[in-house]
Parts: sequence; structure tokens; C-alpha cells
Amino acid sequence: MNLPSPIRVALVDDHSLVRDGIKALLSVMAPLEVVGEAENGADAIDMVGRCQPDLVLVDIGLKDMNGLELTRLLRNRYPTLKVLVLSMYDNHEYVSESVRAGASGYVLKNSPSREIIAAIEAIANGGSFYSAEIAQRLIADKSTDTELTPRESQVLYKMAQGLNNKEMARELDISVRTVETHRLSIRRKLNIDKPAALVKYAIDHGIISR
Repeated sequence: MNLPSPIRVALVDDHSLVRDGIKALLSVMAPLEVVGEAENGADAIDMVGRCQPDLVLVDIGLKDMNGLELTRLLRNRYPTLKVLVLSMYDNHEYVSESVRAGASGYVLKNSPSREIIAAIEAIANGGSFYSAEIAQRLIADKSTDTELTPRESQVLYKMAQGLNNKEMARELDISVRTVETHRLSIRRKLNIDKPAALVKYAIDHGIISR
């Protein structure tokens, strides 16, 4: 009798207690094997190369890089790799950006264990999975409005000046997390990734002068 090959899963989260909890949850699933784990983006890239998992659970709040950037890097380097974002942030910008980065699903960390397991099974079988409230946000986000808000224009101005997230947060008196959210929104609305193109947009639209 040929047994099905186990789903090879890797975990990326900067809290060891969270990783231990997820491993305990996944230990009841069969066939499934946790083949690797990492606490930051750099280690995750190395770990995926060594362990070759089928699916990676990625947290957004990593210490060295945004988990969505990590998702994009992993999907570019390993096109067949599946990524499930497992996050505490119920934020429509993060959800939309996760789709653009190549993730196949987005589930909140406080979701019932059966939902997390269902997400892994669906994605491993070639599908996608989003919590009900997350799916509603995705539908609501199908908007053609590309106009930046006043705060997003301020953030774009600071980006064009070459400021990093911490510097922008300090000058605008907002949190670094809020800066990241605005940056994701700007990228989604303008569909622009390259800094030079963002500067050109800011000049063309009068946000900064030549």
C-alpha cells in the first residue's frame, strides 16, 4: 500500500512560542511534516533552500524585513512554493499586498485551529484560502480609485526624499507600522514599485517640485 507523500511545511515567525504552538497544532495532521523553521527573513531564505518545503507559513511582523517582502522574494526564487500568511493584522492593505506578493492565503493567528488546517490543506492541493472576513475585505478592495489620501501624499513626499520608514514615522509623528501601511497602499494604488518611478510620479503630480 502506497502512503501519500507528506506535505512538507516550514514556519517563519519571530516568536519561538508561536512556532511551537503551530507545530503542536500541525502535529495532529496527517500526512504532514514540519521540515524547517526560521525567526527572520534572511534565515527563512536560507532554510527554504536547504529544506525545500512545499508550503511556508509566514508572519508579517519579522524583525529584519516585512513578511510580505519575504513572500515576494520566496515566490520569485521558488515559483512552485506555496505561501500562507498567518498574521495578527486584520488589515486590508496587508491582505491585498499579500495577494500581489504571491501568497495563496491569509489567515489570522486567532482563527480557529480547524481554519488554519483547512487553509494548509486547500493551498497544498493547489487552491487558495482566506478567512471569511478577509475574503470580504478582498472583495471590497476591488476598487478603481487610485487617488492618494493627503497622508499618503505626505508619505510619498518623504519617500521621494529618500527617508526610511523610521525617519518618516518620526517626522510625520506616526508609527512605523502606519508608515508601512501607507506605503503598501501607495504601491497598490499606483502600481509602482521602483523608487525612481515613484519620484517621477511625485514630480508629475506636483507632490514635489523639480
